[in-house]
Amino acid sequence: MRVDRGVFIVADGMGGHAAGEVASEMAVQIIDDQLGAFRELSDAEIAARLFSAIQSANGAIFRRTLVEEEKRGMGTTATVMLLFPSRYLIGQVGDSRAYVLRNKRLHQITRDHSYVQEQVDAGLLTPEQARTHPYGNVITRCVGSNEEVVPDIYFGALEEGDIVLLASDGLTGMLEDHQLEQILLGEGEPEQWVQEMINDANRRGGLDNITLILVRIDSLDNSGKNNGTGDG
Repeated sequence: MRVDRGVFIVADGMGGHAAGEVASEMAVQIIDDQLGAFRELSDAEIAARLFSAIQSANGAIFRRTLVEEEKRGMGTTATVMLLFPSRYLIGQVGDSRAYVLRNKRLHQITRDHSYVQEQVDAGLLTPEQARTHPYGNVITRCVGSNEEVVPDIYFGALEEGDIVLLASDGLTGMLEDHQLEQILLGEGEPEQWVQEMINDANRRGGLDNITLILVRIDSLDNSGKNNGTGDG
C-alpha cells in the first residue's frame, strides 16, 4: 500500500499465547489512540506524546495483570515508528527492532532491551556469542510487566530510497543482519521481501511469532511529502 505519513507498530506479546495476544493488541490500540493527530506538533511535543502513549499502554496492561489471574505475567514489546515528510521518530521497549537500509547497507537503529545485549554492552559477550546464548530470549524491559516503563526514543532523517524494517525477534532471531540485507537488496517489491523473510525464518526453525513491517521511501518531493510503500 502507498502512504504519505503514518504510524507503524510492531508489538510481540508474551505470557502465554492467549495473554500475549491480549497484551500486544492492547498496546497497539492504546498507543494509536493516544497519539491522535500530531502533524502540527514540534519534535519535542511529538516525542513527549509518544513517550506518554507507550507509558499509558504499559499502565493499562499492568493493571489488567493485577485483576485477571490468567493474565499474570503478560506483556509485550513495542516498536513504534511515526513517519513524517523527511524524518522518522521511533519509540521502543523490548527486543523488537527497527532497521534502515541506506546505500545498500542495513543499519540497526534501536538497541535491544535484553540480557544478552547488556552483556555485549559490558564486553562480556561478543555479538556472535549473543546470538546463540541460552538466555537470548530474556528481555529486561517490556510493556506491561511493571508499573512503570521507560521507552527509548530515536529521531532520524529519511532519504529517498531508504527502506525501514520493523521486526519482532521471531525474524531477527532466525535471520542474521546480513541475510536480511541480502533479501532487501534483491529483486522484487516490499511484499515479496516480506514473504521471503518469513519463509526463510520458518525454514531455519520459526521458533517464535514473526511480525514485520517494511516501508520503502520512494520519493521526497519539494514540499517535504513522503511517498512510501509499506507492507507488513
